[in-house]
Amino acid sequence: MLNTLELEKFTTQVRRDIVRMVHDVQSGHPGGSLGCTEFLTVLYQKVLNYSTDFKMDGIGEDIFFLSNGHISPVIYSVLARSGFFPVKELATFRKLGTRLQGHPTTHEGLPGIRMSAGSLGQGMSVAIGAAQAKKMNGDKHLIYTLHGDGELQEGQNWEAIMYASANKIDNLIATVDYNKAQIDGATDDVLALGDLRAKFEAFDWLVIDVIKGNDVDSIISGLKEAKEKSGKGKPVCILLHTEMGNGVDFMMGSHAWHGKPPSDEQLAIALAQNEETLGDY
Repeated sequence: MLNTLELEKFTTQVRRDIVRMVHDVQSGHPGGSLGCTEFLTVLYQKVLNYSTDFKMDGIGEDIFFLSNGHISPVIYSVLARSGFFPVKELATFRKLGTRLQGHPTTHEGLPGIRMSAGSLGQGMSVAIGAAQAKKMNGDKHLIYTLHGDGELQEGQNWEAIMYASANKIDNLIATVDYNKAQIDGATDDVLALGDLRAKFEAFDWLVIDVIKGNDVDSIISGLKEAKEKSGKGKPVCILLHTEMGNGVDFMMGSHAWHGKPPSDEQLAIALAQNEETLGDY
C-alpha cells in the first residue's frame, strides 16, 4: 500500500490525466473529477480489497460503483493506473468506437466497470442489490459507492436509502461528493438539499463527515471509521466535503467547470500546477 506522500503523487498524476483527457477531445467533466481525485486514489490504493483479474460478479472482493458517471475521467485514470487496463488507453477517451466513453458503460467489457452510469440517481439501487447478493452468498466483503450531491435531487435515491436501512444493508458504504455545486450553479440555488446529515440519520443511516474531503489523511481516517461501523445493522454514509476543480486554481470552487474543457493555454497552466509523477499516457 502507498504511504501519504505516494498517494499525493498518485493524485497529482490523476489530475494531469483528467485535464489532458478532457482537453484532447474538448469534451467532458473536469470539475467533479478533480474534486474526487484524492478519494478515489485512497479508495483504490489503500482501502479496497480487489483483483485486477476482473470478473463482473465481484465474488470474494470489495466492489465500487460510480453513480455520478459523468466524472468518468477520474475513474478511468485511477483504474488504468491501478492496473485494470493499459494507461495508454486513456488517450482514447470519448472517441468513437472506444471503451472509454463519456459515461462508463459495460457493453465493451471495460475492466473495473460493473454498471452503466449515465442516468443519475440509479447507483444507490444497484449498490444495494449487490450488497444484498453478497449477504445471500455469505461474502463478507463490502460495497462502496460514490454519488454527487446534486444527484441526490433525484427521488429514486431516497426510496433506495429508505430500503437500505429498513433491510439492514450494513455492508454498504455510500459516499456523497458534497461540493455543493452542480452544472447550473450552487445546489442551494438549483434545489436546496437541506441538512444531508439529518436526512440520512432520519432514514436510519450512520453518517460520517469528512470535512477535509481533499486531504488524503482525512479520507483515510474517514474510510477507516466507515469500515469499522459496517456490519452493525445500518448502512453507512460518508459526507465528503470537497471542492470542485481541486488542484487547478482557476477551476477551484466554480460550477462553470462542471462540464467545460480547458483551452490550450489553460491546459498548460493546469499541468504546470501538477508536475508529472508517474508518467503521462
